[in-house]
Amino acid sequence: MSFEELEHTADVLMRVRGATVNEIFADAGRAMFHVMYGPCKDRGIERQVSLEADDLESLLIDYLSELLFITEVENTVFCTFDVDVRGTRLSAALRGEPFDPARHSGGTIVKGISYFGLEIVKEEEDYVVEIIFDI
Repeated sequence: MSFEELEHTADVLMRVRGATVNEIFADAGRAMFHVMYGPCKDRGIERQVSLEADDLESLLIDYLSELLFITEVENTVFCTFDVDVRGTRLSAALRGEPFDPARHSGGTIVKGISYFGLEIVKEEEDYVVEIIFDI
C-alpha cells in the first residue's frame, strides 16, 4: 500500500498503488487526507459509508467525494480506512478525529476529484491509479 505525489501544474496529482482494489480505495482516502490535513490519529470517531456506482472509477470518485462531504459537514479528519469493494459496491469504515485547527490547518484544501485521466489499472502484481485532486 502506498501513495506518492507527482508533479502537476495547478492541482495535486497522486499515484496510488496497492495489491488489491480495497487497498487502492483505502490509500486514495489516506492520500487525500494527507494532502488536506497531514498526520492524523484515530481518536474514536467512526463513520460508515456505503456506495454503488456504474464502474470502479466512478465508485472511486463517489467515495472520495463522500469523504470530502463528511469532513466538511462534520469537521472530522479521517486517518484509517477499512474498505471492502465488491464489484461496483463499496462499504467502508472510516476512523479519525475531530478537526483541530492547531494540528490540521497546514495542508491544501481539496475542492473535488477530477475524472481526467482516472483509470484503475492492473499491473503485474499491483493495481495503480493516478488521481487529480482539484485545489
